Amino acid sequence: MGYRLIIFDFDGTLADSAGWFRGIFNDVARRYGFRTVSGEELEALRGQDTRAIIARLGVPLWKLPFIASHMRKLVARDAHRIPTFPGVEAMLEQLEARGITLAVVSSNAEENVRRVLGPVASARIRHYACGAGLFGKRSKFRKVLKAAGVRPGEALSVGDEVRDIEAAAAEGIATAAVTWGYATEALLRSRAPTVVLTRLDELLQAAAA
Repeated sequence: MGYRLIIFDFDGTLADSAGWFRGIFNDVARRYGFRTVSGEELEALRGQDTRAIIARLGVPLWKLPFIASHMRKLVARDAHRIPTFPGVEAMLEQLEARGITLAVVSSNAEENVRRVLGPVASARIRHYACGAGLFGKRSKFRKVLKAAGVRPGEALSVGDEVRDIEAAAAEGIATAAVTWGYATEALLRSRAPTVVLTRLDELLQAAAA
């Protein structure tokens, strides 16, 4: 049987943006008045969920939309420096060949996602729901389900953060947590995703579940 729709997060799931993110993090912190961190502390934050990170860094909630907008502009500037993970293009090709509809739900801008993926891979994505707020993915998932004409039980969400799991599960969508992105495997497992993926090629098997 398998899933009819796979909904991907972008940063940390399809795009290997961690190195770029580490490079710009403290500049953004200084610009918006929250705490800068060492490389070691930034690594340790991978074991905490988004709300805990915001609290630890002292980020005022009212600034989040402005920070997100600024980050999207930085990605647009540096898209040529952000690669996809090895094997992403082939994986998307194989999923599309199986007749599975592909979508992206991301906090990033659609134009940025398309630029990083490149013209061939981005054309395989049928539905984009981008520009989500930090905690605004639920509505984006609903939008994609409606556009694809797919019931929640026929979809699989693939992401690298706790908020991906929480938003998808709240909509009745199965969740695949990937360990090659931002959050640690232990943190992801603590939120009981449907499946945990440690390698990109495992997604092909999970999609047929």
